[in-house]
Amino acid sequence: MNASEIATAIRRLAENVERAFIGKPETVRLTLVAFFAEGHLLLEDVPGVGKTLLGQALARSLNATFSRIQFTSDLVPLDVVGSDIYRPKTQDFEFVPGPIFANVVLADEINRTSPRTQSATLEATSERQVTSDGTTRPLPRPFFVVATENPIEFEGTYPLAESQLDRFLMRLSIGYPSRDAERAVLAANRKAPALDSLEPVLSLDEVLAIQAAVREVQIAPELVDYLLDVVDATRRSPDVLVGASPRASLAFAQAVRAAALVDGRDYAVPDDVKRLAVPVLAHRLVPKNYRAENRRRAVEAIVEDVLTNVVAPD
Repeated sequence: MNASEIATAIRRLAENVERAFIGKPETVRLTLVAFFAEGHLLLEDVPGVGKTLLGQALARSLNATFSRIQFTSDLVPLDVVGSDIYRPKTQDFEFVPGPIFANVVLADEINRTSPRTQSATLEATSERQVTSDGTTRPLPRPFFVVATENPIEFEGTYPLAESQLDRFLMRLSIGYPSRDAERAVLAANRKAPALDSLEPVLSLDEVLAIQAAVREVQIAPELVDYLLDVVDATRRSPDVLVGASPRASLAFAQAVRAAALVDGRDYAVPDDVKRLAVPVLAHRLVPKNYRAENRRRAVEAIVEDVLTNVVAPD
C-alpha cells in the first residue's frame, strides 16, 4: 500500500468506528494510533461512556476476532490463557485456547482481578505469546488489548503494577459526550444498536501492511533529540520518583510514527510528540507525595509542565 492508499484506508476505518462510537473523534484517532503502532490501550473512565463499545466497533470494522474478558476476583490465569483438556476418545490432552487468543481483546475492569491473574496478560501484551503447561504459543496477528478500569471505585480492586502499566502504549479517558453528541447517540440507537450495522472496511492483511508501514515513517534527528529531551525531563523532575523508562522512549517513538501515518504523513513533526506525550508517558511515571485518587492528575500535570519547559525544534 502506498501513502495515499494508507491514508484513505485509515480515514475509512475511523469513519466506520465513529458510526457507533459517536462524538469522540480524538479518542478514535488515538485508539487507531495505538493500534497501528502495535501497542495496547488502557481506558480509565467511569462506567457507561463507551469503553467496551470502542473495542467492539474496532473489531467489527476489521472483521477481526473479538473477545471480552470480564475480570473478577475469582478469575484465574487459566481462564485467560486456556488449558490442556483431557479427551477420553483420543486418550490425549488437547489445548483449548482461552479468550486471550483473539485479534482484539477487551480486558474489562482489569484492576478487579488478582495480581496473579493480571500477570497472565503480561506476557501476552509484551511478547504477543502465552505460556501454558510449559508450552509457549503465539497469539494471532494483529493483537490489540483494550483494558478498562474504573478510577472512582477502590474497594475490591488491585491497582496495576508499574510493570503492567508500562506495557500499555497509551492511557486515555473518554469523558462524557457533548449534548449534541449524546443526542446523536440516542438517534443512532433508536431502532437498533448502531454497532449492529457496522460492516468490515479493512482486512487483516491490510492492517498488517499499515503496521509495517509505520516502522518506515521518518523521524528527523532533531525530533529524536526533542523526544528524548522530553523523556529525560520526566526523569529529572523534582516531582517524580520514577521517570519514563527506555521502553517508554521506544513506545513514544513508535506512537509518533503511527500518529504521522494516521494523519497522512510519512514523516513526523514536533506536534506529534506534543500531542502524544501525556497519553504515552503520564501513566508510566511515579510521582512524589500524591494521594491515590489524585495520581492521574499529578502525572499529567508533570508531563504538561515538561512540554512547557522543553524547547521543540523548528
